[in-house]
Amino acid sequence: MDGSDLLPELVGTERGLVVMMCGLPGSGKSTYARALERRGYTRLSIDEVVWEWTGRDGGELDPAEYEHLKSAAEWQLWDELIRLMEMKAPGVIDYSFWNRATRDRYKAAIESHGCRWELIRLKADLETLRRRLALRGRARGANSVTVPDELLERYFAAFQEPVAEGERVILQE
Repeated sequence: MDGSDLLPELVGTERGLVVMMCGLPGSGKSTYARALERRGYTRLSIDEVVWEWTGRDGGELDPAEYEHLKSAAEWQLWDELIRLMEMKAPGVIDYSFWNRATRDRYKAAIESHGCRWELIRLKADLETLRRRLALRGRARGANSVTVPDELLERYFAAFQEPVAEGERVILQE
């Protein structure tokens, strides 16, 4: 699958459009984001930055070290997002956006730069996520971050579902 069938209406020509991918690990965020990247969007991914810095996926790192690296990567990508918005270049943020406060902060920044956001919620049940993560775990690379089952369950329980936030929900199977 080359992703050409994913979000076909987002062709990468709308100036100042920032697509926010929202979902749990294994929901398809990176797959969708890479499809948009092939159409001209600049993809911003914390997992990619951490991989570039360490050559390892976050699941292989000490949890405290990984949290520190994720925070530093988010700041780096925030600066890149500001630059993209100033140029009115299309971007896609490959990030979980698991809580409303973070979604609201990004939306406000996007709007304050005269840009438009699109929140894409990729929704899957826990069994679908487990199945996908088991398949993904066989690969190695920035987009194959290891997520142990107990961590996935915590993420699933803590995820703040976007409701009436202007989101577009795409069910995953």
